[in-house]
Amino acid sequence: MKTFPLFAPLAAALVGAAALFSESSAAEPVRLCLDVDRVVLPADSIERAVIKIGLDCLRLPRRESRPPVNLALVIDRSGSMGGDKIAKAREAALSAVRSLGPDDIISIIAYDTEVETLVPAQRVGRARGLEAAICRIEARGNTALHGGVAAGANELRKHIEDNRGVNRVILLSDGLANVGPSSPDELGRLGYSLMKEGISVSTIGLGLGYNEDLMARLALRSDGNTYFVENSADLPRIFAIELGDVLNVIARRVVIEIEFPEGVRPMHFVGRDGVIRGQRAEITLSQLYGGQEKFALVEVEVSPAKSGSECELARASVRYEDAANGRTTTLTAQRKVQFSSDRKVVISSADHRVQADYAANVLAVAKEQAIELVDKGRKDEASALIMKRTAELKTIGDVYSNTSVLTVAAAAAPEAERIKREGLDNAQRKSYRAESQQVRAQQSSTSGR
Repeated sequence: MKTFPLFAPLAAALVGAAALFSESSAAEPVRLCLDVDRVVLPADSIERAVIKIGLDCLRLPRRESRPPVNLALVIDRSGSMGGDKIAKAREAALSAVRSLGPDDIISIIAYDTEVETLVPAQRVGRARGLEAAICRIEARGNTALHGGVAAGANELRKHIEDNRGVNRVILLSDGLANVGPSSPDELGRLGYSLMKEGISVSTIGLGLGYNEDLMARLALRSDGNTYFVENSADLPRIFAIELGDVLNVIARRVVIEIEFPEGVRPMHFVGRDGVIRGQRAEITLSQLYGGQEKFALVEVEVSPAKSGSECELARASVRYEDAANGRTTTLTAQRKVQFSSDRKVVISSADHRVQADYAANVLAVAKEQAIELVDKGRKDEASALIMKRTAELKTIGDVYSNTSVLTVAAAAAPEAERIKREGLDNAQRKSYRAESQQVRAQQSSTSGR
């Protein structure tokens, strides 16, 4: 096999490709673009390549035409939320409500040992006592987190039948779920079932006492956002960031399908969860936000081909519902690659952005794996894993003169050394979990630390 100095352990030949865009009118809010890590592959050898299926969300919705928001605020009021935490939570909730329009729908749920619907789902313009209900939230009791989310979803379901709104639960918690279902797997299953209904859950973990595995799994499986907020003073800012996404949804019910011809074997998604069946792959997203990019990465194995030849690598389609008018649109794109025995030709085809996206996701996955290893008392293995990925990235950055990849590698190296010395403390573990998910989901906002 002819090889170049790339990801030897991952067997991923990371080089760039120019984007191939879908045919779409200027009025369409989304553009599908199919990139590959290199336009030219080495000839006469089995190679691995990385395909990027990108969705460019080209415009922000006009305020007068944006879809209505169906929002449930689910707020932890257990005893640990006392003092400044609950005060800032009230402030953030009030700010969120004031950002909504009169035709948007709001419900407020507070939970401790019990779950209480303070404001049943209703139009903001007709709601009475809305702000007063928020101001009366006080800390007490334990943490029935699962029940709080379920109650929020029940309120959303009252207005979900017309399929026009953006359905979102925003969950705030600072503690461990200790009433009702409380494991990451149970909350993950809840999140997945809600996504199937068109409901996303964004989770805001406050302080150092909450279960980041549970909160991250719930957000990930429902295609929501996740935040780690160490200081309660940051809550209003984080709520504003989240509302910015909610108010800028331009597409919903997004299904990406990729077909691979004979000779191209799909191996796995990188970063995101997706399904591969034979020569087909599929991934589902709940919504797309205006002005942002969402993408999926798939690693494939390509059969040998002669120098100078060309083959199709993949065809992709995306089906989505325009949030402004409810119209379903399908976009398609395809990608071809060439083969060469000239090393310089292969290297010169590098797409540095695809390399950087892949590198960031490889490290995000490595961070999650490192958390599991540290939890088992194997911090040396966790450190070695990140160092291994760092070395692989540095090789790519050097070979292709990719400063973005080199920057990612340079930032990861000291983290690996710190893990070897100290492991991961509570704050670092929460930060790792949140940052990993934000990279994998292409979440635009920060963790709030």
